[in-house]
Amino acid sequence: MGVMVKNISREEMSERFKHLQAVISGERFLSKQGLGNEIPFFICPFNPKEAAAMDRTRQGLIKRLGSRGVEVLDINLYDLSIELLKDREIWEQILAMEETVPKEQLKELLQGVLDSEAHVVPAIAQKIADKEADTGFDVLFVSGIGEVFPYIRSHNVLNNLQSTAKDQPTVLFFPGEYTQSLESGASLDLFGKLQDDKYYRAFNIYDYEV
Repeated sequence: MGVMVKNISREEMSERFKHLQAVISGERFLSKQGLGNEIPFFICPFNPKEAAAMDRTRQGLIKRLGSRGVEVLDINLYDLSIELLKDREIWEQILAMEETVPKEQLKELLQGVLDSEAHVVPAIAQKIADKEADTGFDVLFVSGIGEVFPYIRSHNVLNNLQSTAKDQPTVLFFPGEYTQSLESGASLDLFGKLQDDKYYRAFNIYDYEV
């Protein structure tokens, strides 16, 4: 079962940090053991109310892992989206339109220019290639899922990322619940409320043994 979304104390957050650090820096994780030939995708669920704390935890993890020789490629989907819009020279246009066009129309426009298969995942693939050509990396962090909803959906990113990010483990920081059961399969429940994102091929990182 997935880790339920709830308010957690500073002590619990510290324990989670220790678990994540131990797992991600471990040889078992880095060499993709115990996955049964599945794609090395991991979900790190957290309470959306604790987004700021989890952001600090992620940044702290990157530094601590780096000191242990584990290189992280950190991709925030919100920052990546702005990059894509600026590259296509429509960022200023989007900002201007936000005040004048209906939200549904703006949503449709953004869903088109930020399509996971056509634009977002190819951009991630380019960052992966650039990092591999530079220093290389051991694990991919993907965050910003809550900030890009509903223009970019987590299950679409994961589905299209399967053929691109399969050499190193990927950790998706998810503001909600990732539940797995024999009855209902697996579900990414964004913000603990939206239960329509089905993705079956990921592991809950809190269930992964060190």
